[in-house]
Amino acid sequence: MTAPLPPALPLINNELELLSRLVPLDGQDIVELGCGAAAMARLLLASHPDSRVTGLEVDERQHAKNLAALQPGLSFVAAGAQAVPFPDASFDLALMLKSLHHVPVALMDQALAEVARVLRPGGHLYVSEPLYAGPFNDIVKIFNDEKLVRAAAQAALDRALLLPQWEEVEQKYFDNSMRFVNFEDFEKRVMQPTFADHRIDDAKRAMTRASFEPHMGSEGAFFERTMHMRLLRRRAED
Repeated sequence: MTAPLPPALPLINNELELLSRLVPLDGQDIVELGCGAAAMARLLLASHPDSRVTGLEVDERQHAKNLAALQPGLSFVAAGAQAVPFPDASFDLALMLKSLHHVPVALMDQALAEVARVLRPGGHLYVSEPLYAGPFNDIVKIFNDEKLVRAAAQAALDRALLLPQWEEVEQKYFDNSMRFVNFEDFEKRVMQPTFADHRIDDAKRAMTRASFEPHMGSEGAFFERTMHMRLLRRRAED
Protein backbone atom coordinates (compact mmCIF):
# COMPACT_ATOMS: atom_id res chain seq x y z
CA MET A 1 0.00 0.00 0.00
CA THR A 2 1.01 3.61 -0.50
CA ALA A 3 3.22 5.00 2.26
CA PRO A 4 2.26 8.26 4.02
CA LEU A 5 3.91 11.43 2.74
CA PRO A 6 6.72 12.52 5.11
CA PRO A 7 6.82 16.16 6.30
CA ALA A 8 10.20 16.97 4.70
CA LEU A 9 11.42 15.58 1.38
CA PRO A 10 14.92 15.26 -0.06
CA LEU A 11 15.71 17.02 -3.33
CA ILE A 12 16.84 14.45 -5.93
CA ASN A 13 17.52 15.78 -9.41
CA ASN A 14 19.61 12.85 -10.62
CA GLU A 15 17.32 9.87 -10.21
CA LEU A 16 20.09 7.57 -11.38
CA GLU A 17 21.85 8.16 -8.04
CA LEU A 18 18.77 6.89 -6.20
CA LEU A 19 18.39 3.92 -8.55
CA SER A 20 22.05 2.96 -8.13
CA ARG A 21 21.64 2.79 -4.35
CA LEU A 22 18.72 0.38 -4.66
CA VAL A 23 19.57 -2.15 -7.36
CA PRO A 24 22.65 -3.53 -9.17
CA LEU A 25 23.36 -1.71 -12.44
CA ASP A 26 26.56 -3.35 -13.68
CA GLY A 27 26.17 -6.00 -16.37
CA GLN A 28 22.38 -5.86 -16.34
CA ASP A 29 19.75 -6.42 -19.00
CA ILE A 30 17.34 -3.50 -18.56
CA VAL A 31 14.07 -2.54 -20.21
CA GLU A 32 12.60 0.95 -19.97
CA LEU A 33 8.87 1.07 -20.69
CA GLY A 34 7.76 4.40 -22.12
CA CYS A 35 11.33 5.61 -22.47
CA GLY A 36 10.70 8.97 -24.16
CA ALA A 37 14.07 10.35 -25.20
CA ALA A 38 15.78 7.73 -22.98
CA ALA A 39 17.68 10.31 -20.94
CA MET A 40 17.99 7.96 -17.95
CA ALA A 41 19.12 5.08 -20.15
CA ARG A 42 21.87 7.18 -21.71
CA LEU A 43 23.12 8.37 -18.31
CA LEU A 44 23.02 4.82 -16.97
CA LEU A 45 25.07 3.44 -19.84
CA ALA A 46 27.64 6.22 -19.48
CA SER A 47 28.47 4.96 -15.99
CA HIS A 48 27.63 1.26 -16.53
CA PRO A 49 28.78 0.52 -20.11
CA ASP A 50 28.64 -3.25 -19.61
CA SER A 51 24.83 -3.14 -19.22
CA ARG A 52 22.29 -3.23 -22.01
CA VAL A 53 19.13 -1.10 -22.14
CA THR A 54 16.12 -1.63 -24.39
CA GLY A 55 13.74 1.31 -24.62
CA LEU A 56 10.07 0.76 -25.51
CA GLU A 57 8.16 3.75 -26.86
CA VAL A 58 4.70 4.10 -28.45
CA ASP A 59 5.19 7.64 -29.76
CA GLU A 60 6.21 7.18 -33.40
CA ARG A 61 7.95 10.55 -33.68
CA GLN A 62 9.99 10.03 -30.53
CA HIS A 63 10.82 6.48 -31.56
CA ALA A 64 12.20 7.75 -34.88
CA LYS A 65 14.36 10.30 -33.03
CA ASN A 66 15.63 7.55 -30.74
CA LEU A 67 16.62 5.33 -33.65
CA ALA A 68 18.59 8.24 -35.10
CA ALA A 69 20.58 8.58 -31.87
CA LEU A 70 21.71 5.05 -31.03
CA GLN A 71 24.73 4.32 -28.87
CA PRO A 72 26.48 1.14 -27.72
CA GLY A 73 24.34 -0.93 -25.38
CA LEU A 74 21.12 0.95 -26.24
CA SER A 75 18.35 -0.31 -28.51
CA PHE A 76 14.76 0.72 -29.13
CA VAL A 77 11.52 -1.06 -29.95
CA ALA A 78 8.18 0.48 -30.92
CA ALA A 79 5.88 -1.14 -28.36
CA GLY A 80 3.79 -0.47 -25.27
CA ALA A 81 4.10 -1.85 -21.76
CA GLN A 82 0.91 -3.88 -22.18
CA ALA A 83 2.54 -6.06 -24.88
CA VAL A 84 6.30 -6.38 -24.36
CA PRO A 85 7.73 -8.18 -27.42
CA PHE A 86 10.34 -10.24 -25.58
CA PRO A 87 10.46 -13.79 -24.19
CA ASP A 88 9.88 -14.65 -20.55
CA ALA A 89 12.70 -13.82 -18.12
CA SER A 90 14.60 -11.56 -20.53
CA PHE A 91 15.53 -8.72 -18.16
CA ASP A 92 17.04 -8.05 -14.74
CA LEU A 93 15.47 -4.61 -14.27
CA ALA A 94 12.44 -2.76 -15.63
CA LEU A 95 12.05 1.02 -15.42
CA MET A 96 8.83 3.02 -15.62
CA LEU A 97 9.73 6.69 -15.19
CA LYS A 98 6.61 8.87 -15.22
CA SER A 99 5.13 6.38 -17.70
CA LEU A 100 2.76 4.04 -15.86
CA HIS A 101 0.04 6.70 -15.72
CA HIS A 102 0.29 7.02 -19.52
CA VAL A 103 -0.70 3.37 -20.01
CA PRO A 104 -4.47 3.15 -20.73
CA VAL A 105 -6.17 2.52 -17.40
CA ALA A 106 -7.87 -0.65 -18.64
CA LEU A 107 -4.43 -2.04 -19.60
CA MET A 108 -2.42 -1.15 -16.48
CA ASP A 109 -2.88 -4.54 -14.84
CA GLN A 110 -1.91 -6.25 -18.09
CA ALA A 111 1.18 -4.04 -18.36
CA LEU A 112 2.37 -4.98 -14.87
CA ALA A 113 1.71 -8.65 -15.64
CA GLU A 114 3.85 -8.28 -18.76
CA VAL A 115 6.65 -6.74 -16.71
CA ALA A 116 6.49 -9.68 -14.29
CA ARG A 117 6.65 -12.07 -17.24
CA VAL A 118 9.76 -10.57 -18.84
CA LEU A 119 11.67 -10.07 -15.57
CA ARG A 120 13.95 -12.80 -14.31
CA PRO A 121 13.20 -14.15 -10.82
CA GLY A 122 14.69 -11.69 -8.35
CA GLY A 123 14.56 -8.88 -10.92
CA HIS A 124 13.24 -5.44 -10.01
CA LEU A 125 10.63 -3.01 -11.28
CA TYR A 126 11.42 0.63 -10.49
CA VAL A 127 8.41 2.93 -10.84
CA SER A 128 8.62 6.70 -10.40
CA GLU A 129 5.39 8.71 -10.63
CA PRO A 130 4.61 12.39 -10.00
CA LEU A 131 2.23 13.22 -7.17
CA TYR A 132 -0.98 15.04 -8.01
CA ALA A 133 -0.07 18.07 -5.89
CA GLY A 134 1.92 21.29 -5.90
CA PRO A 135 2.15 24.53 -7.94
CA PHE A 136 3.47 22.82 -11.08
CA ASN A 137 0.59 20.35 -11.03
CA ASP A 138 -1.88 23.22 -10.51
CA ILE A 139 -0.70 24.77 -13.77
CA VAL A 140 -0.61 21.55 -15.79
CA LYS A 141 -4.08 20.44 -14.74
CA ILE A 142 -5.56 23.47 -16.51
CA PHE A 143 -4.97 21.70 -19.82
CA ASN A 144 -4.13 18.13 -18.77
CA ASP A 145 -5.77 16.94 -15.57
CA GLU A 146 -4.14 13.62 -14.65
CA LYS A 147 -5.81 13.10 -11.28
CA LEU A 148 -7.65 9.92 -12.30
CA VAL A 149 -4.82 8.26 -14.24
CA ARG A 150 -2.22 8.92 -11.56
CA ALA A 151 -4.49 7.42 -8.90
CA ALA A 152 -5.16 4.49 -11.24
CA ALA A 153 -1.42 3.87 -11.62
CA GLN A 154 -0.94 3.61 -7.85
CA ALA A 155 -4.01 1.39 -7.53
CA ALA A 156 -2.62 -0.92 -10.23
CA LEU A 157 0.63 -1.27 -8.28
CA ASP A 158 -1.34 -2.05 -5.12
CA ARG A 159 -3.28 -4.76 -6.97
CA ALA A 160 -0.08 -6.22 -8.42
CA LEU A 161 1.31 -6.59 -4.91
CA LEU A 162 -1.62 -8.82 -4.00
CA LEU A 163 -0.36 -11.35 -6.55
CA PRO A 164 2.29 -13.97 -5.73
CA GLN A 165 4.71 -12.70 -8.39
CA TRP A 166 5.54 -9.42 -6.63
CA GLU A 167 6.88 -8.11 -3.35
CA GLU A 168 7.55 -4.47 -2.51
CA VAL A 169 11.11 -3.57 -1.54
CA GLU A 170 10.89 0.15 -0.86
CA GLN A 171 8.89 3.34 -1.31
CA LYS A 172 10.31 6.85 -1.28
CA TYR A 173 9.04 10.37 -1.85
CA PHE A 174 11.38 13.07 -3.12
CA ASP A 175 11.28 16.45 -4.82
CA ASN A 176 12.58 16.99 -8.32
CA SER A 177 13.35 20.50 -9.55
CA MET A 178 12.48 21.87 -12.97
CA ARG A 179 13.44 25.13 -14.68
CA PHE A 180 11.80 26.81 -17.65
CA VAL A 181 13.44 29.75 -19.42
CA ASN A 182 10.06 31.34 -20.14
CA PHE A 183 6.47 30.44 -20.94
CA GLU A 184 7.36 29.48 -24.50
CA ASP A 185 9.83 26.93 -23.13
CA PHE A 186 7.12 25.52 -20.84
CA GLU A 187 4.66 25.43 -23.73
CA LYS A 188 7.03 23.49 -25.97
CA ARG A 189 8.13 20.96 -23.34
CA VAL A 190 4.92 20.41 -21.39
CA MET A 191 1.93 21.63 -23.36
CA GLN A 192 2.91 20.26 -26.77
CA PRO A 193 4.45 16.80 -26.28
CA THR A 194 4.72 14.63 -29.35
CA PHE A 195 2.84 11.77 -27.66
CA ALA A 196 -0.40 13.64 -26.90
CA ASP A 197 -2.72 16.32 -28.21
CA HIS A 198 -4.09 18.27 -25.25
CA ARG A 199 -6.44 20.27 -27.53
CA ILE A 200 -5.36 23.59 -26.06
CA ASP A 201 -7.42 26.49 -27.38
CA ASP A 202 -6.61 30.19 -26.99
CA ALA A 203 -8.59 30.51 -23.78
CA LYS A 204 -6.83 27.57 -22.13
CA ARG A 205 -3.44 28.83 -23.27
CA ALA A 206 -4.18 32.25 -21.79
CA MET A 207 -5.29 30.69 -18.48
CA THR A 208 -2.16 28.57 -18.35
CA ARG A 209 0.08 31.54 -19.09
CA ALA A 210 -1.62 33.62 -16.39
CA SER A 211 -0.94 30.85 -13.86
CA PHE A 212 2.65 30.35 -15.04
CA GLU A 213 3.90 33.95 -15.22
CA PRO A 214 3.84 34.68 -11.44
CA HIS A 215 6.54 32.01 -11.06
CA MET A 216 8.90 33.78 -13.48
CA GLY A 217 12.04 35.40 -12.14
CA SER A 218 15.17 36.87 -13.66
CA GLU A 219 16.51 33.36 -14.40
CA GLY A 220 13.24 31.73 -15.41
CA ALA A 221 10.54 29.78 -13.59
CA PHE A 222 11.52 27.12 -11.05
CA PHE A 223 9.29 24.37 -9.70
CA GLU A 224 9.74 21.43 -7.37
CA ARG A 225 7.62 18.41 -8.26
CA THR A 226 7.10 15.65 -5.70
CA MET A 227 7.79 12.16 -6.99
CA HIS A 228 6.68 8.82 -5.56
CA MET A 229 9.11 5.94 -6.13
CA ARG A 230 8.09 2.33 -5.62
CA LEU A 231 10.51 -0.56 -6.04
CA LEU A 232 9.06 -4.04 -6.59
CA ARG A 233 10.89 -7.36 -6.81
CA ARG A 234 9.85 -10.30 -8.97
CA ARG A 235 9.67 -13.25 -6.61
CA ALA A 236 11.63 -16.38 -7.40
CA GLU A 237 9.58 -19.23 -8.82
CA ASP A 238 8.51 -21.97 -6.41
